[in-house]
Amino acid sequence: MKQKISQITVFFLCSLLSAWALLGQRPDLRGIITEDMQAPRIAVPDMPGPGDLSREISAFNNTLWNDLESSAQFQMVSKSLYPRTLPRRPEDLKSADQRMPADKGAQGFWLRGWSDPPATTRYLTFGSLDKSGERLVLSGYLYDAAAEEVRNAHIFGKRYFSSLDIAGARQLAHEFARDISQNLGLGMGLAGTRIYFVSDRTGHKEIWGMDYDGRNEQQITRYENISITPAVSPDGSRIAFTTYVDGLPAIYVHSLETNRRLTFYNQKASLNTTPNFHPNGQQIAFASSATGRSQIYMADLDGRNFRRVSYSRGLEVDPAINPKTGTQVAFTSGRSGLPQVYVMDIDGANVRMLSLGGGDAVQAVWDPQGENVAFAWTRGFEPGNYNIFVMNVATQKLVQLTYGAGRNENPYFSPSGTHIVFSSNRLGDNQIWTMRADGSDLKRLTSRGRNEMPVWGIR
Repeated sequence: MKQKISQITVFFLCSLLSAWALLGQRPDLRGIITEDMQAPRIAVPDMPGPGDLSREISAFNNTLWNDLESSAQFQMVSKSLYPRTLPRRPEDLKSADQRMPADKGAQGFWLRGWSDPPATTRYLTFGSLDKSGERLVLSGYLYDAAAEEVRNAHIFGKRYFSSLDIAGARQLAHEFARDISQNLGLGMGLAGTRIYFVSDRTGHKEIWGMDYDGRNEQQITRYENISITPAVSPDGSRIAFTTYVDGLPAIYVHSLETNRRLTFYNQKASLNTTPNFHPNGQQIAFASSATGRSQIYMADLDGRNFRRVSYSRGLEVDPAINPKTGTQVAFTSGRSGLPQVYVMDIDGANVRMLSLGGGDAVQAVWDPQGENVAFAWTRGFEPGNYNIFVMNVATQKLVQLTYGAGRNENPYFSPSGTHIVFSSNRLGDNQIWTMRADGSDLKRLTSRGRNEMPVWGIR
């Protein structure tokens, strides 16, 4: 009997967790996803260091450049435009009243050597790498090249420490890139963020994690069963997911710091699934069939204080709480027939359909600003073919991000809101991809096994 119920719930879950798209021309994205703002220009010279650290230095410089370029927050000034002379310490910079050589290549110790053509940059990073005992040390600085005087150009400087290896070098680059973005008021960017996803590469569906760029893959669960629908806590310390290790689908919670299982009490039901953390980090929303058909519920982090949120005759899964306000829930419901995306208040009031009907619309997720919802939709395509859309909740303006390139689903915004991770079988097997929030700059992150259901969190 348990096996029969499990097969039914797997079929139901897979059906409601699929999605696709709407035909039509691509509308103007400005004002819907990103502001029409000019990204600041930044020069990021390679940082020098001892010859015996060449591998670590190369890893650091490549990672720092990629972190800042991939963030979509900056215009990267080509290294071919840099002066030959590069500062390593603030003391290397010359004041404006010191005569600057006419040779452009020798002007690197003057801020004007960077702010004037050909570099024409607003911001300049510099510093150096070294080692102290068994640790790798970065002295990193960010200066405003447009400042008239050196004393007014300093934005921040900091010493960073890590393990003396490639992984440590990448860690330093992530930390420095994150500090650059945050000190300029641009948020955290992508540096140091993690993507968690489901992979069958070991022969079972398990939860895995990797850096935003697909590096540093690590297996999180080892239940040798079916573990799916991951969700990461706002502070990046916990991961919740659905697992069939006990027979029926149940919610497990792990610490991402120790990778140990934490206490979560599952209600007696044929289905407990699709968890999502409240932005306060103290509650979890999920779907449960504790009272019959699958509905949306809330509970504390340990599963206690269980309370029902949605009331309908349709099957409902995939709650996603507005990360900005914590007062709205987007979810998938079959109350109108085919699965559609709905929004309701956190107490279950003011329910309204967000998707426009037609086809299956599922897997809703909010952007970090709590203004837009991304989801997968089949409208206008044959059953099973999905594309990703973003809708502004207030205006209902709709943007289609993927077009007719296989099955595209499971969208999830980066913590910065500048990118979306999703799964796609556009090249054959299901893999994890990222794109900017306007649908551009597609990048494939995974290649081993079949990979799906990505979510994006902070480290």
